[in-house]
Amino acid sequence: MSMNAAQQQEPSLVACTISRDVQIFDLLIEDMETVLGESWGDLSFEEALSFLAQPESTNLQFIAVAMDQEDEENLAHILEIIKAASGMGIKIILITEDVSPASLHALLREGGDEFVPYPLPEGELSNAIDRVLAPPVAPQADASQQHKSSGNHDGVIIATHAIAGGTGATTLAVNLAWELANINGDKPPKVCVLDFNFQFGSIATFLDLPRKDNVMEVLGNVHDIDVENLLTVLSPFEQKLSVLTAPTDVIPLDLLGPEEIARLIEMARSNFDYVIIDMPTTVVEWSSKVLELAHVYFATLELDMRSAQNALRLKRLLKSEDLPFEKIRFVLNRAPGFTDLNGKSRIKRLADSLGISIDVLLTDGGKPITQATDHGTPLAMVVPKNALRKEIAKLAESVHEVNKSDAEATVNKG
Repeated sequence: MSMNAAQQQEPSLVACTISRDVQIFDLLIEDMETVLGESWGDLSFEEALSFLAQPESTNLQFIAVAMDQEDEENLAHILEIIKAASGMGIKIILITEDVSPASLHALLREGGDEFVPYPLPEGELSNAIDRVLAPPVAPQADASQQHKSSGNHDGVIIATHAIAGGTGATTLAVNLAWELANINGDKPPKVCVLDFNFQFGSIATFLDLPRKDNVMEVLGNVHDIDVENLLTVLSPFEQKLSVLTAPTDVIPLDLLGPEEIARLIEMARSNFDYVIIDMPTTVVEWSSKVLELAHVYFATLELDMRSAQNALRLKRLLKSEDLPFEKIRFVLNRAPGFTDLNGKSRIKRLADSLGISIDVLLTDGGKPITQATDHGTPLAMVVPKNALRKEIAKLAESVHEVNKSDAEATVNKG
């Protein structure tokens, strides 16, 4: 539908698409008609700035900017359109196909409110429209108190990384964080959990937390936000954990770079005693930055061939890039029991063959672990006597004692 035709039929448009040629994005046309009927129009990139300067544009509630890889040559002009619309208070939904992470990042930083990949998943455009047009939710008083900025902390950074899928890295991250948050009854440490698995992170599921839409706004504008902006998107769990959940939508893992990841970590570190980071299994450009900043980097694996092969690959990668492999602390999940002599022998052979040290052994907690995860509850709250829970609690105590000793040594030295 052309803009002229739309103006004749409906003088008060509530939205419009902006693209090189909207016919390229036929699914977008269908979804716009389904959601808005005839109350939308279409503009080319060349027409957009001129129309936004006209009085008719003041009725627009949002624009859907659709672009593909070919349009990246015209990125500067598209950014001008987004900046102009954002300055007018018009919400912006980005519809992109095969656009580079750097371009997408620039679009989000300039004012993009929502990102939806093309081809459009069923119902996703409608959901994106609902999100951008939803009235802002006032923060709850208890959440505000939970996330009050202090800036006087020097938190310990602990990362968890699954060498292979299903080896328990997220289970370790969630329950280690919970144990640390409860380690001192009178004055417990402040603990933050960052889900850096931006595509399929499940920290929100493990703690039954909603995924906040404004997480994407923070991730897309890391250089421009301050600590207060970060704290507003953290979700409180039982008033003891503060959690940065993965975004609502799947985003490229390399949307953020090493400097932005470092800034996120530093802001969290300055306000919490412990910062637990759950990493994606995939190694990306900023993975080395997390390894560099982490005080402890737990890598979970199991007694199987896939774990052994992946551990060897990781070791070769870190060694070849001259990265601090010595920071890696291998955690064997579903480890054989204490009386299983054959199992102990297998552990030794695995460590010797890979030339690594397996520092932590975690037993198989059985079905209660899956049940606790499905209920979105830490193990200590539902199965406190479970063997796996007890081992994670011991690990938390060990981490906390080392931290206290280091802190006291620093004070005495000073």
